[in-house]
Amino acid sequence: MRAIVVTDPAAGRAGMRLVERPRPDAERLASLDGASYGDVVVEVHASGFTGNELEWPSTWVDRLGRDRTPSIPGHEVAGVITSLGYGTAGLSVGQRVFGLTDWTRDGTLAEYVVVEARNLAALPGDVDFVAGAGVAMTGLTAWQGLFEHGRLVTGQSVLVHGAAGAVGSMAAQLARERGAHVIGTGRAAHRQAAFDHGVHEFVDLENEELTEVGDVDLVLDVFGGEIGNRSAGLVRPGGTLVSIAGSPEVRPVEGRTVDFVVVSERAQLNEIARRVHEGRLRPNIGRTVDLEDAVAAFTSTEPFSGKMVVRVRG
Repeated sequence: MRAIVVTDPAAGRAGMRLVERPRPDAERLASLDGASYGDVVVEVHASGFTGNELEWPSTWVDRLGRDRTPSIPGHEVAGVITSLGYGTAGLSVGQRVFGLTDWTRDGTLAEYVVVEARNLAALPGDVDFVAGAGVAMTGLTAWQGLFEHGRLVTGQSVLVHGAAGAVGSMAAQLARERGAHVIGTGRAAHRQAAFDHGVHEFVDLENEELTEVGDVDLVLDVFGGEIGNRSAGLVRPGGTLVSIAGSPEVRPVEGRTVDFVVVSERAQLNEIARRVHEGRLRPNIGRTVDLEDAVAAFTSTEPFSGKMVVRVRG
């Protein structure tokens, strides 16, 4: 099968290569390094890639800290199940699925990938594979940040940083649907896109002050650094600062702080898929490229907003 691999942490994206790798199949599930009870093989139709993946230790070593290069990046997948391992439940061969792969295994920038069945959910027939790959991680991250860790409920206010971006745009839509007052942030050029994704107000981080927002019940921070630190002062007593950019240095005086890493949850994936199917959640796909063009796209400096999705098939 064709796959994109990386071998050198120092090279970063410049070290990406499109190569031929052995294709996993049902007979090899038990012998694959790291494969376990309950795995499936997925024929990948679309894959997502997170921009800072090559900075994650799990890209280069396994759970025991052993070098696992050459490794295949990408952890967001949409495709069709071709093989089932022992102990698989709730899925079948030929089924359309989407979800996330394990961080310490070979990923989805390949024509086939081995995934734990529990990390996948059914993808409705009228939701295309590009959309499925585009909302797998972004949708789960927004869902878990808002509802699981942020405990957002109807009538509350939420500040969503990067509201026109891949995760922020999902959060803005989900928060508005929940009945929250949504304040988005970003660059001036992203103002209209943020409103299109459901924010009620927008703060231009280049020209406006965050303090104009006032107190909010929840901050969802995707930036970290100075912006994350400044956001702590906006959380009202009893509120929450949720970060996906690492633990902030400054924390709310009378509120909670949560930093988390997204996990794949079938029930949550089902909720996300249902909303996409019903037109209540719009994937924010900023750019789509074919597998053979992906290496060049990853090293390009051309700006875009939203999620980059690699079309592996058709």
